[in-house]
Amino acid sequence: MESKKIAVVTGASRGIGNAVAVRLALEGYDIVTLGSSPVEKAEQGLLKIEEAGARVVYVQGSLSSGDARRRLLDEALKFGGTDLLVNNASMAPRVRADILEMSPESLDEVLNVNLVGTFLLTQAVANIMVKQVKEGRKTNPSIINISSISADTVSVNRAEYCLSKAGTSMATQLFAVRLAEYGIPVFEIRPGIILTDMIAPVKEKYEKLIADGLTPIKRIGLPEDVANAVRVLASGQLTYSTGQVINVDGGLNIKRL
Repeated sequence: MESKKIAVVTGASRGIGNAVAVRLALEGYDIVTLGSSPVEKAEQGLLKIEEAGARVVYVQGSLSSGDARRRLLDEALKFGGTDLLVNNASMAPRVRADILEMSPESLDEVLNVNLVGTFLLTQAVANIMVKQVKEGRKTNPSIINISSISADTVSVNRAEYCLSKAGTSMATQLFAVRLAEYGIPVFEIRPGIILTDMIAPVKEKYEKLIADGLTPIKRIGLPEDVANAVRVLASGQLTYSTGQVINVDGGLNIKRL
């Protein structure tokens, strides 16, 4: 029997990452994931992935930690390598502060997780994928970065988050160019207003804005909407594309009068 594909999905125990991992499990992937929550808090989300048919390995640790990233990759190698990397995990500022009052500590923390950690994990996985391709052990591996509309939409009360996502967007292009010769496409998904823990406190505000015309598609997005986009990009069917941005935002990015 052909061995299953392996997906490394950061932050797969809840929210968008969980929906992505469940979707990939249904597509026949086993999942290796990293999360900052204790195992007990992650168990419910991990069980959903297992029930979708995947073997799951959970590594507890921060994406900003080199040790945690190494442990994550060690587990992926035990499974047999990596066919797909989905960089999903990120954090919002602990305190939303005006750009003129944002603390250096907040800037460091958010960038170290969302940008530096993501970049260094991608670098490490890319080297594994290149080796796999050269040795003929894997075909059509790919990398998908989950960024945000904040990559090019300004929020002056969370500048550090916007900077981290803009940097991730550039990282997508950098790795897309560098890995093209090995047949490893790199894509970016920019979710808009998605129903997750991050927007739960302001859900009613966004629902009113959407009802008043903020987005052409008049509903809040769901984590499953992002998961569906991952499925398409990971399918291997986009054979002449790399570095593209897929907006999953209900049309929010469309300029309108």
